[in-house]
Amino acid sequence: MALMPRIATRADVQRLLLEGAQLVEVLPAADYAQGHLALAQNLPLKELDEGSASRLDRARPVVVYCNDTV
Repeated sequence: MALMPRIATRADVQRLLLEGAQLVEVLPAADYAQGHLALAQNLPLKELDEGSASRLDRARPVVVYCNDTV
């Protein structure tokens, strides 16, 4: 059974990453290049499709991050 998305606290994210979760930033590539979280992969939301998502390990949890300042 797949787990449903949920909002995670900072402590949740730290624990998940220590347990082997993947960190994905969905920022546009230019924003990602200006600065991103350490070890984060960039999969821009507007470009996210089955092909780009195939870079992820389906056996490991995924933590998705987007810094929206709007």
